[in-house]
Parts: sequence; C-alpha cells; structure tokens
Amino acid sequence: MPGTGSGDNPLEKDSGLRHGAMPFHEIKAPHFLPALGSGIARAKAALAAIKGRSGAPGFEDTITALELAVAPAYDVAYVFSALRGANGDDAMQALAKEIMPKLVELSSDINLDDDLFARVKAVHDKRQSLGLSVEKTTLVEQTFRGFKRGGALLSAADKQKLRKLDEELSTLGPRFAEHALKATNEFELVVTDEKRLAGMPASLTSGAAEAAKAKKKNGWLFTLQAPCIVPFLKYADDRELRREMWTAYNSRCVSGPYANGDLVLKIAALRYERAKLLGYDSHAHYQMEERMAEHPDKVRAFLRRLLEKARPAADAEMKELREYAAGKGGPTELMPWDYAYWANKLKEERYAFNAESLRPYFSLDRVLEGAFEHAKRLFGLTFTRSKEYPIYAEDVMVFEVKDELGRFMGLFYADFHPRPTKAGGAWCTRFKPQYREGAADHRPHVSIVCNFSKPTGGQPSLLTFSEVTTLFHEFGHALHSLLSKVEHRSLSCTSVFRDFVELPSQIMENWCREKEGLMLFARHHATGEVLPAALIDKLIRAENFHAGYLMLRQLRFAMLDMAWYGADPRGVKDVDAFERAAVKETDLLPHVPGTSVSTSFEHIFVGGYSAGYYGYKWAEVLDADAFELFKEKGIFDRDVATRFQRAVLERGGSEHPMRLYREFRGREPDPDALLRRSGLI
Repeated sequence: MPGTGSGDNPLEKDSGLRHGAMPFHEIKAPHFLPALGSGIARAKAALAAIKGRSGAPGFEDTITALELAVAPAYDVAYVFSALRGANGDDAMQALAKEIMPKLVELSSDINLDDDLFARVKAVHDKRQSLGLSVEKTTLVEQTFRGFKRGGALLSAADKQKLRKLDEELSTLGPRFAEHALKATNEFELVVTDEKRLAGMPASLTSGAAEAAKAKKKNGWLFTLQAPCIVPFLKYADDRELRREMWTAYNSRCVSGPYANGDLVLKIAALRYERAKLLGYDSHAHYQMEERMAEHPDKVRAFLRRLLEKARPAADAEMKELREYAAGKGGPTELMPWDYAYWANKLKEERYAFNAESLRPYFSLDRVLEGAFEHAKRLFGLTFTRSKEYPIYAEDVMVFEVKDELGRFMGLFYADFHPRPTKAGGAWCTRFKPQYREGAADHRPHVSIVCNFSKPTGGQPSLLTFSEVTTLFHEFGHALHSLLSKVEHRSLSCTSVFRDFVELPSQIMENWCREKEGLMLFARHHATGEVLPAALIDKLIRAENFHAGYLMLRQLRFAMLDMAWYGADPRGVKDVDAFERAAVKETDLLPHVPGTSVSTSFEHIFVGGYSAGYYGYKWAEVLDADAFELFKEKGIFDRDVATRFQRAVLERGGSEHPMRLYREFRGREPDPDALLRRSGLI
C-alpha cells in the first residue's frame, strides 16, 4: 500500500552501525512519511491482534503489547522531532504539517477504541491482585489515565469532536514554530560605522565581521541569535542600536507574514475546549492531573509566595539602577533595552570584574570536558569521542558513554553552534530511548542542542558564564537519560512529570557556582592558567546580583502561561491587552507597544510546557533543597551522588516523583530552599 515504506528506508532497517546508531548520512526528509506510514500500519495490525485475543486481559498481552504496538511509529517521530529542531530545513518544516496530524490520528484511534479501553480497564481494575512490580503498576495506571485523558469515556459524538480538536491543534503548533524560526532568521542589522561598535567585546564584533563577510556585505552583521543579541544588549554603548535590536527580537511574530497572534488565540481556545470536553475546568486543570503541583490553585499560591518575596527586592534593585544610570549620564527613565547594559555596568563596578574577562577561561571544549569530569566524579561515567558514527550536521560531535565497569551506557551527541535550520535556545532530546527487553538493555542515544558562538579569528568558541550553566543544565537532562534503568520505554529517561523533569538539569548548574567545581575546567584557552581564585570568589558573590529582578522575569513567564491556560480564553480578542493584564504585577520597565512575549513563546504554544512553565521555579525549589545535602556532605560525595542516581536519575517515571524525592532526601523538599539560595530570605 502507498506510504508503508520499504526495506531500503534507513528509518526502517537495522543500521548495521555500532550500538545501532542512527544512519544520519542516509536519512533524508523524503524517508519520514513512508517510515511513519509503515509504523502506523504495523501499529494497527498489532492493535487488531490485541483486541482479537481471547481470555481475560493481562498485563503482558494488553499493557506491554500496547506499548510495543506504537513503538515503531513513535520511534520515527522521535527522530523527526529531534532533527526538525536541530536541522529543520524547509523540507522538514513542511513535513511537520503532515506528520503531526498522522501521529495525532493514531493516538485518537487508540484512545477512542472501546475494545482496547475495555481491556486496559480490566487490567487496571485488578492491578493490585496481579503481583506487579511498582514500575508495572505505574505503567498500568498511566495507561488507564492516558485513555481517560484521551477521551475513552466520552460519548460517540463527543469522541468525534475531540478528534477534530486534536487534528486542528496538530497543525497549529508546527506553523507557530515555523513562523518563529523564520522571523528570527530574517532579521539582520548591518553596522558600517565602526564608531557605533563602541563597548562591544571583540568576541561579538569578530563574529559579526565574519557573518557580514559570509553574506558579502560591508561592515558588521548582527542577528537575533542568542550568541549575538545577548552580548549586544549587554555591552553596546549605542542606545539606538540597542533599541533596534531589542525591539526586533521582542516584536517577532507580532505582525507581518509571520504573525502568530491568531495562532495564540486559536491554540489557547482549542486547548480550553478540549479540556472542557474531557470534564476539566481548564487546560491547566487537565495538565495538573499529571504534575506534582496537582492543581492550578496550588501553582498560583506558589507563584504568589515567590512574587511577594521577590517584588520588594526587585523594586529596590531597579530604584538603585535608575539612580546609578542617571548618575553616570544615562537616561533618567530606563527602557527595556537599557536594563542589561546598565545592570552589567553596575555589576562590574560592584564586584570589580568584567564578565567578558571570564570568557577566555571558558573555552567550549574545556567546559565540555569539565561536564564530563563532573559526571565521572559523581556517577562514574566516562565519555569518549568517536568519529565512526554518522552525524546530521558537520559540527556535531558523538561520544560513547560507559560506566565504571566499562559497560556501554549510551551515545551522547553534542550540537553547539547556530545554523539557519536550528531553532533558538537550548534543549536536550534523544534519538532512541532506554528500555529492557528480556535480558537486553537497550541504551539511549541522547543529544544536547545549544546556540553558542562559533570559533572566530583563530580562537576557540569562548562561553559566557551563563552559557556555561546552560551547557551543564542540558547535560543534566542528558544524564537523566543516560543513567536511566527502567524496563518500559514509556517510563524511561525524562518521561516524568513536567514539574519534576527540570530537577536533574537544574541541579547540575550548582556545580558551576562552586570553586571546587570550577577549578576542574576553568582554564585560560591560550595559557592554561587556572581561573584565579579572586575571580572565582567575585563570580560566586555576584551570582545573586539582581536576584529579585531575575525571579520576577521567570514569574512573568509563568504567570502569563497560567493566564492563557488557567481559565476560559475564548473571549480574548487582543493578545497584547490580555498579556499586559496578566503580567502587570511583574512590570519593572515600561511596556513597548508592538512587542509581545506570547507571539513567540514556543515553550507554551509549541513545546510541552503549556500550563507548566512554573515547573522551572518548582524544580528550582527541589534542586536548591537537594544541593543543600551535597553542600553539607561535600559536592562530590559519592554516597549522596549514588543516592541521587538511584532514587532519581535511574528511575525515570516509574514512581511518583515525590516518592522518589523523599527516597533521596529522606523528607519532602523545604519550600524556602530556593529563597535562601537567592538571598531573598
């Protein structure tokens, strides 16, 4: 039949490569639809076989069989999603509009099948008498809940309504992401007057000169990619240039051919309608059913407590900053494009060091080696680079990961530099999950994707301290997958509650703020000199600079997220007005007409963080509390690290996250741990 693939499709056959590595050198965009079609056809045949079985439904012939039935299709989806984000050319972007609806249709076919649900319910009803392990019991409960959340209890008419809602939503997210990518890539700022580069570090201007040369333009070319815009706003003396860059970034997708305003309204409204159809008060209520927070009111109370502690500190910080800027001949009224510039000057003056002076000590290769050394000291892992594995872009690196006994733990891909086909930001993804099949332990293939400056002018890629913590953050996600040790793929690696998934990543950032951790990798790229102890002390002391402002910035995103999804958004007509009302309590600087967060907020309109952005702060409470134990016992204490590995990193979603956390810490997290670390109490 058409679209069912063939034996020549690299996505459907054994690659023959070591450890079953993905044959990226063979995979092309046209391979995905046939491979997905084949996977879906196999899934439908397997599902029919499950329904045709006689006798009482059991765990293996129902729950395990369901998981295995969809695996071929979802494996294709894993690879497609990972490549689309990291190397999504026009062909891949176009494919998303076809692939996502097919996956949604498969999901609907399963969740809305009365016969399949009857079998799952039968196993769920007798799960306590089956002698199942905790992990298997969790999978039964998750599968049953998934059917209910997928519409299994709806009437026939409502099932059709749900199908239509899901089909429409499956096309809107890819369109939103495509608009954001194109709007980011389209903007270019060319500066031809060298005097206007005043204040900018050489690391920025040299990259801009090379970018201009590559585009056959005179002068210096600046883009909205993170390695460019972040230092630009922080260091450029020319206020008008800062205004132009900031405005361009924050007005992406507000108007023009890539406008996302209508998509914001549609996505929010459809998610609300879907939740109501399923019996929930809002999309947030629907999401909280599978979150540690459990209920939107608990999230709001959590955010309110942080706001009450952070707002006074932020107000004091901004008052001081305005006075400082005015005293230095700057504007009396700070605008958003002024904040990073003047805050950096105040920080440098207060702590007597320039953040750019740290860059030479943070070459990308050494920072990566430092992350590997941390993994070795804490968890006994070793990372060995290999060039025998195919890659999907020329600057991607691949490492074999092994434990202390030399056992293979997985493949680790590192993709660090911007390209026009890569989405902005940083994230961790995987090409293959971990799971056990009899005696075989299938190990994960995991990737971290970032947007760090490329080497320029004969120098290696030199990171800011913020980029160092970003690398460690994404590396923490990778460790969560690489150390996974569960039986079922549905519960492995990072398949955990969204407000728990950031614990393994955010806790890794803490080692970057410790002298003992920094000394392992912070060396001058040219001389090999270790980062001076005096600079380390200044860096650590400066970590809580403007903690109130930074807290409010994250609360702003979380509160906006909850505003879109915590109530009925269908009456909203004006995205800007709605956003202004939602975030007014976090306002510290004037609003600029024509700019918006919502229209390019991919986390909540494309990614999996809808009604879940609060999870970053929620997990920060967990990581602050967890790291206090490391501080107490020693930041490289193997006993504590082993407890964290066995209770959290190895277990995936096999148990409720609060039980896992209590197993590690011996108690529930202290909610004040984050406020203590931030110096807000």
